[in-house]
Amino acid sequence: MINTQDIFSISSEDDFNAMALEIFKFQFETNSVYRSFCDLLYKHPSDIKRIEDIPFLPIQFFKSHQVLSSNDPIEAIFSSSGTTGSITSKHYVTDLNVYKESFRKGFQQFYGNIEDYVILALLPSYLERQGSSLIYMVNDMIQQSKHPESGFYLDNVSELKEQLISLDSQGKKVLLIGVSFALLDLVEQYQFQLNNTIIMETGGMKGRRKELVRAELHAILKQGFGVLHIHSEYGMTELLSQAYSKGHGNFECSNWMRVLTRDPEDALTLQSHEKTGGINVIDLANINSCSFIATQDLGRIALDGSFEIIGRFDSSDIRGCNLMVL
Repeated sequence: MINTQDIFSISSEDDFNAMALEIFKFQFETNSVYRSFCDLLYKHPSDIKRIEDIPFLPIQFFKSHQVLSSNDPIEAIFSSSGTTGSITSKHYVTDLNVYKESFRKGFQQFYGNIEDYVILALLPSYLERQGSSLIYMVNDMIQQSKHPESGFYLDNVSELKEQLISLDSQGKKVLLIGVSFALLDLVEQYQFQLNNTIIMETGGMKGRRKELVRAELHAILKQGFGVLHIHSEYGMTELLSQAYSKGHGNFECSNWMRVLTRDPEDALTLQSHEKTGGINVIDLANINSCSFIATQDLGRIALDGSFEIIGRFDSSDIRGCNLMVL
């Protein structure tokens, strides 16, 4: 049995590669959906010598199957947002503690101690539905921050404005995490000049606004909030880990997560760095579902391993929680 603490203590490429290969063997044996997919490709653990050899399960399987590598009782079902009548992805989670460990340690890796921040959340479209993994994460962050001012905002944006200005002027470190359309709504109503606040967008217009290129979105938000950089979070229903961008366009992964790109014309062929292709994610925190996922995002990986999101495959439905569409 794989110890999840070994996943979250990964500190080198060798550690990551060894753990990924071990988890592949485990999920091949225990995940019937993934096993069937690997069998169709004639891929067996004896064929897999490096992470580039591992098959990546198309993310659409989360819409049609229970993708599980565990027989434990299901503790939560996270679901994606979708238009009325559309089929949504469902991520069946048998151990919420693994998710907590992943997002807590991932945040700490990039931003330090959560208790140093007041967490303000502007996520109306997520609050208005059930099963959002983002709401679960941010709610835990609010509790972990231990600041009485931390909390969610829905329609009370004037109160949020007052809180932002007050906290920032007091010199408190603030993290405002919001869905893109709501942050745009806020800066259209109010102008800010913030010196101690991180603005973090989680992507997505949810059909509320015209989609913007991320650079255009960030330019508007930087001016509206009076900040030098806009941070971003990259996550999705089907993952239990996040990548973060601190405002320079590229995302960096937590130590137990990696991104590769595949040829847009040949889904089974991986590409070298700096070429645009389909985003494949290795998320070792997905120990109890599937750690190897081929997403519908298009992106590019830099030589240092960071990545940028370019858009989505045209044929895929637009799910706005994790990117801006060109």
